[in-house]
Amino acid sequence: MLTNLKNIFKVQDLRNKVLFTLLMIALYRLGAHLPTPGIDVGALKELKAQSEQGGILAFLQLFSGGALTNFAIFALGIMPYITASIIMQILGVVIPKLEEWQNQGAVGQRKITQYTRYVTIGIAILQSTGLAYLFHNGGGGLTQGNTTNIDLVPNFDVWHVMLIVLTLTTGTALLMWMGELITQRGIGNGMSLLIFASVVSLLPSQMGQIKANAGWIAVIFVLAGYALITVAIVFVEQGQRRIPVQFAKRVVGRRMYGGQSTYIPLKVNQSGVIPIIFASSVLYLPQLLTFVLPADGWGATTQDWVSSNLVTPNAPIHLLVFGLLIIGFAYFYTAITFDPVKQADTLRKQGGFIPGIRPGPQTERYLAKVLSRITLPGALFIAAVALIPSYILTTYLPGTQVSFTGISILIAVGVALETMKQIDSQLMMRNYEGFLK
Repeated sequence: MLTNLKNIFKVQDLRNKVLFTLLMIALYRLGAHLPTPGIDVGALKELKAQSEQGGILAFLQLFSGGALTNFAIFALGIMPYITASIIMQILGVVIPKLEEWQNQGAVGQRKITQYTRYVTIGIAILQSTGLAYLFHNGGGGLTQGNTTNIDLVPNFDVWHVMLIVLTLTTGTALLMWMGELITQRGIGNGMSLLIFASVVSLLPSQMGQIKANAGWIAVIFVLAGYALITVAIVFVEQGQRRIPVQFAKRVVGRRMYGGQSTYIPLKVNQSGVIPIIFASSVLYLPQLLTFVLPADGWGATTQDWVSSNLVTPNAPIHLLVFGLLIIGFAYFYTAITFDPVKQADTLRKQGGFIPGIRPGPQTERYLAKVLSRITLPGALFIAAVALIPSYILTTYLPGTQVSFTGISILIAVGVALETMKQIDSQLMMRNYEGFLK
């Protein structure tokens, strides 16, 4: 392992890419601690304390690496870009022009990327405006079981709001540019690496809280649990069903072409962490809607019920609804990312077929059947990863921030595996032994 690590720094090109990536991540973490102009810095301490109780704020700061509770220039994190990418991917199924661009290769992908940037800026403007109003009127409502208003914007006027919106939107645009720079000049997966840095940065603070609340024994047990979850995630993420494909032989002139055998890899967890993001957004939507209800009477009763049942990680209704949403979105996103009809048509045009299956409709039905079967265990697994660690931490370690849980590990492990594959491929190109065996 150490020898393979040294090989990275033996190659000048690869060494420069790694150092450039580390520099970009360091700049990102620096920007996550620079507060936005016009913010009451004294009120930030109370906001951080309340975010440790869970709720929407604890989930949102997972993707900002704590920058949201600092109300830093990178407070929105990379979430607007993730949202824009998901929207463009879903619209590609609905809008024929986007689907046409998706089939044009690199040229079409550049057009989609450009429109994704525009959508990202629009989402960032909406989110930054919403945050400015929210943290002026009642940011405490974002935390679990807390309705205390925190006024982070004491000088609330048009100019201060515009300054905050401009700063946060510019921070998102800068992050998007940094992510693309890492992809082009670094080791690749720029956006994913920024998310990885955000997620992993929360681990030391959570371990410190666990030590303060329950001592070193609890820290050891939690780390051991995280290690087991990591092994399970690696096992499932690498798991795939390989559909054999045979290409027919054809004679052109005096040469014979085709006849090769290959396979279609269908991952067990085809959708990754996207179903958890979708499900979390839908699950926290009722709590956001309760902010507009009356502060007393039936409005207060509704707020208490939503906070106690839909947001609390160890509530039975939360476990049931969240789990069903994750499974449903896993099937939904898998159906978007892998189209059996298009795959069967591609095989037919290339002269390929699955042994024992006729080309055309039978191949479509076969691929859809296999995909449906392997999606269920993958969906159940990511639901368990999202629910069980949060339930255990909330039940047995009350008062501990649960931002870094199974969701965080799933994201971190997925990005780490992809990054290792990137480095491994570049090492193999230069005749060095890679990390992956």
